[in-house]
Amino acid sequence: MKSSILYFSTLILTLTALFGASCGDVRKASTPAEVVGEGEVFDKLRHAVWSKNATIYEVNLRQHTPEGTLQAFKKDLPRLKELGVDVLWFMPIHPIGEVNRKGGDNKASFIAEPGSGSLGSPYSVKNYIEVNPDYGTMGDLIDVVKEAHGLGMKVILDWVANHSAFDCDWTESHRGYYLLDKTGNLQPPTGTDWWDVSQLDWDNGVQNGLYDGMAKAMEFWVSEAEIDGFRCDVAEKVPVAFWEMARRRLEAINPEIFMLAEADVPEHHNRAFDMSYAWHFHHLTNEIAKGREDASILTEYLIGEAERFPSDAYRMGFATNHDENSWNGTIYERYGDAADAMVILSSTLFDMPLIYSGQEAGLNKRLRFFEKDTIEWGNYSKSNFYKSINKLHHDEEAMWNGDFGSAPEVLKSDSPKQIFAFSKKKGDSEVVVILNLSPDEVVESVQIPEGKFELYMSGDGSDNYESNNDLNTLSPWCYKIFRRVHE
Repeated sequence: MKSSILYFSTLILTLTALFGASCGDVRKASTPAEVVGEGEVFDKLRHAVWSKNATIYEVNLRQHTPEGTLQAFKKDLPRLKELGVDVLWFMPIHPIGEVNRKGGDNKASFIAEPGSGSLGSPYSVKNYIEVNPDYGTMGDLIDVVKEAHGLGMKVILDWVANHSAFDCDWTESHRGYYLLDKTGNLQPPTGTDWWDVSQLDWDNGVQNGLYDGMAKAMEFWVSEAEIDGFRCDVAEKVPVAFWEMARRRLEAINPEIFMLAEADVPEHHNRAFDMSYAWHFHHLTNEIAKGREDASILTEYLIGEAERFPSDAYRMGFATNHDENSWNGTIYERYGDAADAMVILSSTLFDMPLIYSGQEAGLNKRLRFFEKDTIEWGNYSKSNFYKSINKLHHDEEAMWNGDFGSAPEVLKSDSPKQIFAFSKKKGDSEVVVILNLSPDEVVESVQIPEGKFELYMSGDGSDNYESNNDLNTLSPWCYKIFRRVHE
């Protein structure tokens, strides 16, 4: 008996020492090979439980308030909490480069002339561990994060790892981080018109120290400001190996870190990112609204999506964001009368719905990207619409993210080119979404699941939906959401 106790005590101490050493070493590792973890048992991406039914809101800090500051934004936190927001994604909050700063309206975003008033692109980072003084101080950011945490919200920062400003402090202190041209000069990313940013040398990132330097900069914000994670700009242009290394190092500080990739890459979900963009889907919604595709394309798309991505991957659905709004048009420009239907589709078909600053006010102007252009909030005309979407996501387990919720099951329709209908079911929760994705009125019979459902939201003012086999007239771009009633 005594020898058995001694054996198990020794075993526990040995395992504790091994696992503890691995965790301790992660923060010191400077290459991916040094942070491979302890194998499948200890080294697996796990989504934080808090994220299971989370929603997300993109904060365009410059345009969100007349002041464009962190302290001014802080006053809006209670309203955003009431809107049902769980994650606040801030566009980059770093100082912005001055060399080659862009400016001008959305159709002529060339290098700004001196005195143009351009504030530059937030994605031209001058210093990775400082706060843009136009937005406030480090203390202001910490204050906002604490206030958000107090309201039960998380905060993630936009992170630009592929490139920096031409006058970033690293161009002097760590010149070796950069991909230089044949004459030894900094250069913009190949194949782009991003003249205000310089390409970092990721192909040699392990040898030149970039992997370690970039990871340390990310760790700074998690340690010093208690940031909950990052939205990573053009994530596919940075090696997956770096993101996986950075994720592990960040987890050593905050085990519940949350990572969003601006990409549509399945490999990102192996160990690096919780969530990625449903980019191809977004492009399809634009094509359907313009009449160049019909609703049947979505069924084909979902089949391919299920084959490419693991079931536990969070996929972010969206109708707009800062790029779409400024460069491709507002929701109403791109979708026209289909706007609400496409918002409903993108918010319910996928895992985590996104709201962009001003969306809840029915934002119908392209925000200038390089200059001050404050959002006109009015009476928050679409607030109840988005609040209802977020509430459904919170309340119905079937709508939760990844494997916490369920995948959509397409329902049979008599008019598959016009009508797209699907259900989601998890446990006792079941939601049915029916959309007329056409400009025509359609008499339709959708085979919805058996049982009693109540109408949760409707885009045409209807307050009921007849039994499964009855014909129903669906107006153009109509949507209906039902949820199962439990008696």
